[in-house]
Amino acid sequence: MRTSPSILAALALALGGCSLIPDYQRPAPPVAAHYPQGLAYASAAGTAGADWSGLFQDPLLQQLIHSALDNNRDLRVAALNVAAYQAQYRIQRADLLPAVSASVNGKRQRLPEQMTGGKALINSSYGANLGISAYELDFFGRIRSLSQQALMTYLSSEQARRSAQLSLVANVASAYLTWCADQELLELTRKTLAADEQSLRLTTRNGHAGKISALDVAQARTRVDSARANLARYQRQVAQDLNNLTLLVGAPLPADLPQRRLAEGMLAQVPAGLPSSLLQRRPDILQAEYQLQAANANIGAARAAFFPSVSLTANAGSSSKELSGLFKGGAGGWTFQPQINLPIFNAGSLRASLDYARLQKDISVAQYEKAIQTAFQEVADGLAARQTYQQQLMAQGNLVQASQDYYNLAEHRYRIGVDSNLVFLDAQRSLFSAQQGLINDHLAQLLAEVDLYRALGGAWSEAPSLAGTQAQP
Repeated sequence: MRTSPSILAALALALGGCSLIPDYQRPAPPVAAHYPQGLAYASAAGTAGADWSGLFQDPLLQQLIHSALDNNRDLRVAALNVAAYQAQYRIQRADLLPAVSASVNGKRQRLPEQMTGGKALINSSYGANLGISAYELDFFGRIRSLSQQALMTYLSSEQARRSAQLSLVANVASAYLTWCADQELLELTRKTLAADEQSLRLTTRNGHAGKISALDVAQARTRVDSARANLARYQRQVAQDLNNLTLLVGAPLPADLPQRRLAEGMLAQVPAGLPSSLLQRRPDILQAEYQLQAANANIGAARAAFFPSVSLTANAGSSSKELSGLFKGGAGGWTFQPQINLPIFNAGSLRASLDYARLQKDISVAQYEKAIQTAFQEVADGLAARQTYQQQLMAQGNLVQASQDYYNLAEHRYRIGVDSNLVFLDAQRSLFSAQQGLINDHLAQLLAEVDLYRALGGAWSEAPSLAGTQAQP
């Protein structure tokens, strides 16, 4: 009984569509369905609906972020890694199709008299061939599994680039806000130093007049020395803040960079959304899931290695002793060379490879779940910081006002001789400490908002999805 060629072709196509990759099921998120609630937490209503330019509203900060996205070297390396993984995917995908090559060769050889037993001879041969070499028929999906793994690795690298971009935007914002706060602290220290020097002059005159003791003069002098030390420290911090910004931006900052202070309206409030939205928006979670899918595809390749592999080598062409007769009738020839490789004994290597692939998938599952748990914890911390910093800033503002009233009263009573210099110096110290605390608390509140933006995976209006993802090289 003869088998129809059409039946053989259909069988080959059916085997070619075989895949041993396990069905992928996204692991259930190992977190609660809602963020923590209570007095320490802000509400998490709403969804993110704008990009970073809608959150960071300071024009100078927007300019610095734009420059960093264009010039930062770490982000540039991340983008180049994406291109490199895309090239690797294209290389792997190319193995699905046979590589056809053409060759033309010629040969002339002189045989000496000792070889021919007479006169020396010159032999010539020419050939032209078209064929494929060692093309593996992917009956059990090994090549497609490796191609799928390369695709998921490429998509994972794209999420790594997005994660690097998100971190860069947040780092530039944090560095900029820190620079603004340190400038404000520097200006406060200058004013405090001027007030302390004025107090020292007044105290010195009173000491010379015998109205106060030498101890009071010494206390006023230590206050001035402390303010000068703080001035040098904040001058150093402002310079280092600019150096950090320069590194993040990746280009020299403008020479006429205007001075900035922390102010309301520099940042818009980030809407937190729901925990489920993190799975579609945070790039590190998407990266972990792509890596999980790559490990899942690698199991299919490890399974296919247990089955026979079939490779084909075939070529057709013509050959002749004369170049002029290379393409004449009767010069044609062909070669068809199939090869089947069946694994029989490999000392457990294939079984170990499959076990290793399964273990790698289990590791990827754990890493994916840890990425979700980390994201949940960071967002919960951000919501707690938002709520409590608002309360802390209000209380700190009241403390500054009370300290200012205390300072004004102590200064007046000291000048009229009712209170000692010690009370006045204590009022100065309390006011400076409260003002420092207000600036630091304001900075911490803004940095917490930046961290919440980072924890939420940015604020894109449309979240990327893994469903139906295809790579377009």
